[in-house]
Amino acid sequence: MDDLERYLAQQKSRAGKATAQRLRLRDTAYERLKDAIRHAHLAPGHPLSETALSRWLGISRTPVREALQQLAQEGLVQVIPGRAVTVAAPSVRGVMNVIHIRSLLEPEVARLVAEAPTLDVAATLQALLERMDEAARRNDRAAWSKADTEWHEALGAACPNALLAELALQMRNRTHAVAVDAQTTQQRIRDCTDEHRQVVEAIAARDPQAAEHAMRQHIAELRDSMFRRLSRDS
Repeated sequence: MDDLERYLAQQKSRAGKATAQRLRLRDTAYERLKDAIRHAHLAPGHPLSETALSRWLGISRTPVREALQQLAQEGLVQVIPGRAVTVAAPSVRGVMNVIHIRSLLEPEVARLVAEAPTLDVAATLQALLERMDEAARRNDRAAWSKADTEWHEALGAACPNALLAELALQMRNRTHAVAVDAQTTQQRIRDCTDEHRQVVEAIAARDPQAAEHAMRQHIAELRDSMFRRLSRDS
């Protein structure tokens, strides 16, 4: 059993009946495969077999194929016509382009949320930050990665401009699997947690300019870290 099969098997029992009934099979396949690509530590180029995925997910190949097509449009998988589907292996230029777009979108998301934050969003972001902090102390990358994903999703959900938040999350998803992988140092994870803390504190203080600045600094640190890593590995 490889890492992908093991991860999907572990997650299968967590998929509730209500969720399965609510979502179409394609959406179920899409969400579970996206989650696995983000958090199962799959290396770029890891093969994704429709047949195997269909068996592991317990659904037919058609919704799996449609889910893979959607993931390809989002840049998470690569489709090689007539040959294979693999986890995407983004280039240095591709990653830097995505981070550039993030630097334009995410500071504005943080600013808008900080303009009129609710008690719920401040509490939610703080709770997720505490999970990230605890995972960082344990050096539990999988737990940290999940909390980080939920933190960004919660921030996006609180943004009054839903389209802006959606675009920001799409861009983040394109690089998340690369941003937190086996090559990410424990110190970088700790630093990244502290960068998130600055955003939360600015939102809690209802300081839009500080929130925007903190998010801009976070993306700048991410850009520099990713450039050093990818340049070294290329």
